[in-house]
Amino acid sequence: MSLTNEIVLRPRFKFDVNVDNETLLKLFEDTKNAQTDFIVSRVDDHVFIKIPRAKQHFWSPQLHLEINKNETNTNSTIYGLFGPNPTVWTMFMFFHFIVIGLFFGFGVWAYTNWSLDNNYSLQLATTLFMVIIWVALYFGGSIGKKTGTDQMHELHTFMRDTLRNEGIHAMHT
Repeated sequence: MSLTNEIVLRPRFKFDVNVDNETLLKLFEDTKNAQTDFIVSRVDDHVFIKIPRAKQHFWSPQLHLEINKNETNTNSTIYGLFGPNPTVWTMFMFFHFIVIGLFFGFGVWAYTNWSLDNNYSLQLATTLFMVIIWVALYFGGSIGKKTGTDQMHELHTFMRDTLRNEGIHAMHT
């Protein structure tokens, strides 16, 4: 078991197809009104596939596809990224930055008090507590990823079915 696969919180994939990118982008744009199981939106070369609000929970993922044309103009590369709702991701990153900031701040304060021969037990305890909080945030993110796995598979299946219905298959790179 590879360690890198264990610590990835936002899985990514990439594959090539024998279709130009505008055709693929139009295909996903057309599915927006043809079905109600997913919310599909497009901005330039980016397609966002989301779970409808009625089925969403806090850890519901979304699939971000970037469809780029290759130099031949007849092939495209699809880059996919699974991630949480951007609001959830921003909040999660905010908590991480707060924890690391407090860790360094209390660590410097503890070191300063230690070098001045002052009591530094409160600062050291707070620094160690920040490590515990960071580990809790990491495991919380992992649990959230596991909670959203079924919906992640639904998003991936929808993307694959959309491509396969048009006879588009991935090329091995």
